[in-house]
Amino acid sequence: MTTTAVTEPFGPLDPFAHPALFYRDEQEYLDGTLPFVHAGLEAGEPVAVAVPGKNLTLIRDALGDAAESVRLLDMREAGRNPGRIIPGVLRAFADAQPDGRRVRIIGEPVWAGRSDTEYPACAQHEALINAAFRGRTATILCPYDIARLPEHFVADAYATHPTVIHPGSDVARESGAYAPEDVVSRYNQPLEPVREALTFAFDSDSLSQARHVAVGEGVRLGLVGVKREDLALAAAELTTNSVVHGGGAGVLRLWAEEGYVVCEVRDEGRLADVLAGRRPVPRDQRGGRGMLLVNLIADLVRVHRSDSGTTVRCWFAR
Repeated sequence: MTTTAVTEPFGPLDPFAHPALFYRDEQEYLDGTLPFVHAGLEAGEPVAVAVPGKNLTLIRDALGDAAESVRLLDMREAGRNPGRIIPGVLRAFADAQPDGRRVRIIGEPVWAGRSDTEYPACAQHEALINAAFRGRTATILCPYDIARLPEHFVADAYATHPTVIHPGSDVARESGAYAPEDVVSRYNQPLEPVREALTFAFDSDSLSQARHVAVGEGVRLGLVGVKREDLALAAAELTTNSVVHGGGAGVLRLWAEEGYVVCEVRDEGRLADVLAGRRPVPRDQRGGRGMLLVNLIADLVRVHRSDSGTTVRCWFAR
């Protein structure tokens, strides 16, 4: 895995703004989101809304004809893997706009129904937005359904957002618990080995064999079509990264889990860059796309970093 470090990724944010919007019902949701959208449109600012399907319908219907001027995305599809939201949704929209113009985005990556397996990646994503956008002329508003979400999800929202907007208010107030570095660290959880997994140790001489092993096991476990090809590509990228950046060797594992085929690669590389795989890569840059590509094609990606090595685990729906 790459060892490029990010220097002080969580510095001052200005002019970037990243408030959490707390709501309890549909009316509070619309009261908090619609003025944000309308203010952006009236100021001539590009506006995007990336929220789960039901809430997307609410906003679209309430906007009426104005919805045609807003980029609308269903976060359940675009952001199923939290690791793809920054490069594939937020930065993809912001980077396409003229330099210097403030961009407004509503992004709702955390919703009731997110699994315990998915949530650590969601929390880290919300923390890392602050590193990915610091100094950018942008505002990203993140709604949280405090009536339905677990208490620790809401507590994490205070830690990952420098300001919060409470129900019934239109004022963003400072969060006294803002500590995104702590969230990234706390959810850097060890990914314990799965006993029943197919296990294949590889090095530079067996990269091709590792890819064939991954594809064969993926097919045996039920992957077909595009998902099978996605698995093949992810396995190839991760094992190659291990050989080039992770000490020259690694261990590939695959198994089935609750409707998914899971692919894991462990090596002795130290992945110090907290934004690895979350930055768009310039077209003229050679290399550096492995983790980004995996984030864009997998249904979920979890990473564990330690001084002794790195584990990348990715899920593909069967």
